[in-house]
Amino acid sequence: MSEMNSERDPLDLVATLALEPIEVNLFRGWGPREDRHFFGGHVIAQALLAAYATIEGRVCHSLHAYFIRPGDTSIPVIYEVDRARDGGSFSTRRVIAIQHGQQIFNLAASFQTPEAGFEHQFPMPPAVPPESLKEETGWRAARPIDVRWADPQPSAGPVVKEPKKYVWMRAKRPIGPDLHLHHALLAYASDMAFMETALRPHGIIWSTPGLQTASLDHAMWFHHPFDFNQWHLYDQDSPVTSGGRGLVRGQMFSEDGKLIASIAQDCLMRLKAPKPHG
Repeated sequence: MSEMNSERDPLDLVATLALEPIEVNLFRGWGPREDRHFFGGHVIAQALLAAYATIEGRVCHSLHAYFIRPGDTSIPVIYEVDRARDGGSFSTRRVIAIQHGQQIFNLAASFQTPEAGFEHQFPMPPAVPPESLKEETGWRAARPIDVRWADPQPSAGPVVKEPKKYVWMRAKRPIGPDLHLHHALLAYASDMAFMETALRPHGIIWSTPGLQTASLDHAMWFHHPFDFNQWHLYDQDSPVTSGGRGLVRGQMFSEDGKLIASIAQDCLMRLKAPKPHG
């Protein structure tokens, strides 16, 4: 692993996600050294930053991503950007993430020159303030996003719950003024505490024996500028599970009630029967 990556502070997500340009439209990125596999949000964020590196004066308004193979954090990821189109108001980019000579992930993103237009939104649902909730610490030892659950599963064991929940989120370290960094960090965070919503009505959690889960695809739409140094409410629901998959939807609100992003994910959910003993 490169010396530059080995010295990165795992709480400094801006530094952890940083890319190295290696040729026109080609970038190299690393995963956190303390993880064995790439977290899906990490690859989304780096692919978005690779696309942003080829964009001038426009901001991402949507992205659509597919997870193809597990990532390996012991080697770098090569991100190849295809400058599909630059129009009068919109630009389109396709990004392929490569390891061991194979695609592990691909992303399509669209960027728009900022403009004024019609405005309406759903209201932010009522929520317990984040200061009254405990930080969730079970996902990793040192995590760059402060996540606070309003209705976690009880420590004594999972119970059946409605396929709905909300969590509060914000970056732990200052991000800086560049909106594309806030987009990347929000994209990273949007894959956290998300799939669990589809597990709730079935009374299972990540550690349930025989459970196999994986993110299959992930989509985001950015609606307004925002500051991810501040608290954001991630309101989630899962309308359906079927065919070994679960669909999860989310709305991200700033603390003052503005809807800043919408998210959707299709995830793999399989519960394998335990092997008989003897």
